[in-house]
Amino acid sequence: MSRNYVILSAIAIGLVAPTWAGTVYTREEAVKIALEKSTEVQSAQEDLVSTTSKVQGGYGAAYPSIDLSATMTRIFGLPDVDMKDLSMANELVAKGKEMGLDDPSPWDDMAFGAINGVANAMKAQGYRWQTSVGLTATQILYSGGKVGTGIDIAKSAKHVSEIALDNKKAEVRYNVENAFNQLIFMDSSIVILEESIKLTQSYVDLAVNNQKSGLGTELDVIRAQLQLDELQSTLEKTNKTRVVARNNLLLTMGLPFEADVQFQGTLRSPEENLPLPDTSMANVKKRRKELAMLEESEKIQSKLIDIEKGDYHPMVVLVGGLKYANNQNSIKDWDAPDWDKNINKYIALNATMNLFNGMQTREKVTQAKSSLRSTQIQKESAERGFRLQIESCVNDLNDAEQQLGIKKRSVELAQKNQELTEASYTLGKETQLNLLEATMKLRSAKLNYMEAVLNWNNAYNALLQATGEY
Repeated sequence: MSRNYVILSAIAIGLVAPTWAGTVYTREEAVKIALEKSTEVQSAQEDLVSTTSKVQGGYGAAYPSIDLSATMTRIFGLPDVDMKDLSMANELVAKGKEMGLDDPSPWDDMAFGAINGVANAMKAQGYRWQTSVGLTATQILYSGGKVGTGIDIAKSAKHVSEIALDNKKAEVRYNVENAFNQLIFMDSSIVILEESIKLTQSYVDLAVNNQKSGLGTELDVIRAQLQLDELQSTLEKTNKTRVVARNNLLLTMGLPFEADVQFQGTLRSPEENLPLPDTSMANVKKRRKELAMLEESEKIQSKLIDIEKGDYHPMVVLVGGLKYANNQNSIKDWDAPDWDKNINKYIALNATMNLFNGMQTREKVTQAKSSLRSTQIQKESAERGFRLQIESCVNDLNDAEQQLGIKKRSVELAQKNQELTEASYTLGKETQLNLLEATMKLRSAKLNYMEAVLNWNNAYNALLQATGEY
């Protein structure tokens, strides 16, 4: 399988560029795909959709609410309502008017008595089938500022989601970069190991030939073979580790595992003299998205206090509606909707105000204030944590730079030692065993330097993230 590797001036090994097979991703492509397909980014995007919808829902609370209701009731155990009494009462009233009985008279008493009797009978019996259809419109006129404050809270929550999405993208980019760096390091290590194995195999063959010709001993063959076995074991372990590193990068990118996928790129070279990230706390506070999220959360908690205090104020609601009612003894009997006879039209102005609820409102206000203070404490703690994080990252970067110098010097010394030992071996002044040992030291020095480059890259990225510049 072809491998990607990093050629740095300190460890240049003169290899031919590999031939790539399967899907190949560059660093930029890996980051772009992760920002599109990462489950964490997609989840943050859905949160933004939800909070955006809540803003629209908040505006909806300021608009009137229109409800349609329909009810059909069947009452059991009641006889039919007798309409004869009602007809008799109407006849008596009409007859009295024909006779000119405008003043109170026995006829009026009889008529009113009959009507009252029918009314009492209907009240006692009722109709077996009762139906109604109503249309009600409700408009909140005043709610102690709850509606407007609720809209403001929804807007702040939306802003938090927007910041969270940007922060999650930066976090995913950071994770992809680190995983990519780790994979490039593994590929480079494998290249160095494979070249070391080829060279060591040649030493083994040479030791065997020298033993056969009497110029070497069996001990030289054994030692060379032991070095070869160790390298092959290390290569096998590194290949397995690389598979895990590759799958970790694919997982971070939001892609399924693929055996033939390759990643092409290089580590950032420490020799580029990149500028040190801005560690000024005044600027860090402006850039760190986590702090911006806490500031918005502080605004939300402050407004929630106003929401709870709104229960101390009255609520005024304007209600209007239309209602059609039809009561019959049989389900087959229906009155045609008559605007005057069957439909009631009404409008009402309702005002309610809680006078006592067991101190619940007071306690809710206290709880909201406590939540606000808790958010403020988190914000203060975050600021101190950022300062400590930056100090730690600066120390790690300084240590990584020091190790780079040491490891680079080790590569130069190991390279010189190997060249001198090889020259002496050619002249017959050094043993094959010493040459093999010098070669292994050079290989180990190159791997150590590669690891130091990886650690420097990770330390630099960590400082970028800590200062909010990532």
